Amino acid sequence: MGRLNRLLGVGFAAALAASTVFTAAGALAEDGAVKIGVLTDISGQFSHEAGEGSVTAIKMAVEDFGGKVLDKPIEVLVADHQNKPEVAVAKAKEWYESEKVTMIGNLINSGIALAVAQVAKDENGIAIVNGSGSSKLTGEGCTPNSIHYAYDTYALANGTANELIRQGKKNWYFLTADYAFGHALEGDASAIVKEAGGAVSGAVRYPIETSDHSAFMLQAQASPADVVAIAGSGTTFINAVKSAGEFGLGASGKTVAGLLVWVTDVHALGLQAAQGMILTNAFYWDRDDETRAFAAKFEEKMGRKPHMGDAGDYSSTMHYLQAVEAAGTTEAQAVMAKMRELPINDFFAKNGKIREDGRMVHDMYVYRVKAPADSKSEWDVYDYVATIPGDEAFRPLSESACPLVKD
Repeated sequence: MGRLNRLLGVGFAAALAASTVFTAAGALAEDGAVKIGVLTDISGQFSHEAGEGSVTAIKMAVEDFGGKVLDKPIEVLVADHQNKPEVAVAKAKEWYESEKVTMIGNLINSGIALAVAQVAKDENGIAIVNGSGSSKLTGEGCTPNSIHYAYDTYALANGTANELIRQGKKNWYFLTADYAFGHALEGDASAIVKEAGGAVSGAVRYPIETSDHSAFMLQAQASPADVVAIAGSGTTFINAVKSAGEFGLGASGKTVAGLLVWVTDVHALGLQAAQGMILTNAFYWDRDDETRAFAAKFEEKMGRKPHMGDAGDYSSTMHYLQAVEAAGTTEAQAVMAKMRELPINDFFAKNGKIREDGRMVHDMYVYRVKAPADSKSEWDVYDYVATIPGDEAFRPLSESACPLVKD
């Protein structure tokens, strides 16, 4: 599975080297097209949470919308930010200024998402974040031009921490990937654990490039914690979970909690390694008939089930295009106003709404990874535990650090 993803990623990167422009019709759009940019990780460590999946989802939304808006063709541009903020910022400026891109989507990697959100503000474009999770995007990093759509660190920590504390697991230890997202996830989860009457007995931060987690696992194993919470994503998270299994953290009585778990992570790990893990998610392909229908269409194109980033990329692109049509223009502030005004009702969210801080509020879901014996098919990996209503899932506006929020 991992090797296949890497091969697909390399092939996809090669295709991008030949051409970074895609349209609904597969040809270069004429002048005057409405241009959407997909700025993502094509072949790096976050590519299986974004990359070709995000491009496929956004292109699906464009195709399902009809390939045109305001009587203009819709053109999709794609670039690999290589997980380098300077590359992302330069590309975003080029797209907004020279290519007249009106919206940039996906933006995996929280440091990059925060930087590009500011570029969107400066250039009066729109940035819609689905790949990244830092709650700073709707806190001190909020802008009038950016939307945080699928999930964030507060909602993930809120669901998982509260469920485990409800089970009586109140002493926590954090294994945190040393980058913006990992820090935000640890910070949000720590605050929620303490507020719920729990305690944090320690934390260790490890470089995202590390492949040897042994020293970190020994520290976690020696802690008095009930829960070892892994705050990271991508291959960093997968490697950490594998190490936790090798060091017998679960067998020793500790609960391993994934604070950001993608369904592709569970598939790559296998149920034997991931079983019993509690996680919070915005989307699961097998939730209802609508999610299954979207998943079937996506799988036809990608050869795998969609995760919450894919679903969010599709839903937010469709919502953006509906807002452009309703506003009668691609001017950023007019479109942002319509996006806040129009409710989101699709397979991803029911009665979703975009607040003044840019947070798209919707229900979140707590799941438990199935044991191998309970799974009926390759992607049948979660048992439903609970629904967290949107107004409870995300940080309340009364606690927001966003300067756009009025008292």
